[in-house]
This record gives sequence, structure tokens and C-alpha cells, in this order.
Amino acid sequence: YAENKHSLLIIIQGMDASGKDGLIRDVFSYVNPQGVQVKSWKAPTAEELAHDFLWRIHQHTPAKGMIQVHNRSHYEDVLITRVHQLISAKKTKQRFNQINEFEELLSENGTVIRKFFLHISKDEQKQRLEERICDPEKRWKFNANDLEERKLWARYAEAFEDMLSATSTDCAPWYVIPANHKWYRNLIVAEHVVAAVESMKLKTPPPPEGIDFDALKIE
Repeated sequence: YAENKHSLLIIIQGMDASGKDGLIRDVFSYVNPQGVQVKSWKAPTAEELAHDFLWRIHQHTPAKGMIQVHNRSHYEDVLITRVHQLISAKKTKQRFNQINEFEELLSENGTVIRKFFLHISKDEQKQRLEERICDPEKRWKFNANDLEERKLWARYAEAFEDMLSATSTDCAPWYVIPANHKWYRNLIVAEHVVAAVESMKLKTPPPPEGIDFDALKIE
């Protein structure tokens, strides 16, 4: 934030109940909240659908000096849309290319991008969904639609595999994070975030010119 030259974009994807919310809470609670913004992506609005699929995303990319965390992201437009056969294979490939170009544009303008896919097993997802049903303190998380989406596990697995292969680039790499164990998930992501910040080689900006700080006195 002080240097105001770089920004960091964190993208988090994963199956339902893979721990996206918990990861953001546990890892980024240690960062000054003035320098972090979190955006959770839902189904596009009518206005957003009237534009290209990246229009709404670009408005929430990080300004210089900021960290932006995306809980889900533009990758929903090559996942849900593909699994539910809302777009063709040709359109999916086209969007892969557009995403790569979009992220390259961000990178060339000083944004470091790190993308994390939280990988859980089908059995672990089953356990977490059952906890949402049985535990009164977790029922607020339960969405009946999650059970319908779970039936499409194989389709999602194939879509995720193709997405990771097509859109992991030098400037915007994907990291597949084992997420069955929450503490391990948090540790690995935190280490990658720290490494991303260190890669920027940040420096404290110089003080204003023309001021003798040794002689300065404040009454």
C-alpha cells in the first residue's frame, strides 16, 4: 500500500463445501483490513448479462497497493455454464483464451495473480454437507441446491481439470491445494500468498524532499 506500485489478486475456486469462506477468514484475518477487499461472486445480474462475461470482473480487480480476494470468480463462466450445457465446447475454449488474455493484461499492469483450487474428496464433501444439516449452528450454510450439484460431481471434475490445464499460465498460475484438512489448506495458501508478496520486492517509499527530519521539531 505504501509503495503503491503493485497489487495482488487472489482467486479461490473449488467444489461446494471445499472451504472457500473459511480459508479467506483464517488466512486474511491477519492482514490489515484497510488493504484487503473480498468479493464473492453470485449469479450475474440482468445488467451484467447484458455485457461480456468479464465486464463485471474487471470492475473488481485490485487497485495498486491493494489485495483483492475473489471467492469464486470469472471461472464460474467456464464451469457452471459448461456443466449445465449453457455454452458449447467451442465457446468454452474461446472463453479460456479470453481469460488468459485478460489475466495477462492485469499482470502487465502490475497485478500479481495467484489462483487456488481447493481440492476435497467426494467423501469429505459428503461429511461437510451432512454437518450443515445436523449442526444447528451450521444450518445457515445449507443450500438444497448443493445436493443437486453434488449429483454432477463427475461433470464438475472434468470441467475443473480442463480449466486448470487451459488457464494455468506463467503470469497467472493455478495451485491445486489439498483441502480435506483445513489447517493444511490454510498453511499452504498462506505460504503462497507470502511468497507472492515477497516476489514484488517492495520498498518503503522515500520521505518527502526538502525536509530536515533531524532538525524538525513538533510543538
